[in-house]
Amino acid sequence: MVLMAFLHRVINGGGILEREYAIGMGRMDLCLRYGAVTLGMELKVWRDGASDPLTEGLGQLDAYLAGLGIVTGWLVIFDRRSGQPPIRERTGAQTETSPGGRRIQVVRA
Repeated sequence: MVLMAFLHRVINGGGILEREYAIGMGRMDLCLRYGAVTLGMELKVWRDGASDPLTEGLGQLDAYLAGLGIVTGWLVIFDRRSGQPPIRERTGAQTETSPGGRRIQVVRA
């Protein structure tokens, strides 16, 4: 919800935010369109007892981006495991390459 509230500022500036955007057989969490820019985003939550959702998220987002015909996207991973440091200490970003060779900006919070 906080991410969508942040993205609402873009929408107010003339963009469009689509939730649960259907692409082929799956669904992408968010698709932001602003002028000629289309940005696909996948959101994952990392919970206690689960493995890091990075690999799954990269594969999922890769397929969505292929359906949109774009080569970059965002994967946002919210770490909800117990015992984590405060959000300001664990939030960061890195660039990863998807299985299909797309550049993915991974944001961990």
